[in-house]
Amino acid sequence: ADGYYQYQMGECDYSTSDYSDMVYLLSLSFNKDVDVQFNSTVGKFVGLTEFGVKHAENFNKNQALVQGMKASVDTACRPNAQIWDSSVRDKA
Repeated sequence: ADGYYQYQMGECDYSTSDYSDMVYLLSLSFNKDVDVQFNSTVGKFVGLTEFGVKHAENFNKNQALVQGMKASVDTACRPNAQIWDSSVRDKA
């Protein structure tokens, strides 16, 4: 099909049961190439392509956006991981 393909994917990655190593990742892609990625450990947006570098610079100027993204570990990742993990442990 002709046209453009744009999408984003958010992930909460962790390996310990106390979630102390939890990281929130947000990848922004265009036509199957990841252009920009936010990593809560790094604490900023990083451009992975020439196009993405420009977007990352603009995103990082918005401190409210950056702080909200950093907070995603506590507002989205940990609460959901606790729900998912408990439902899996209860079934095991």
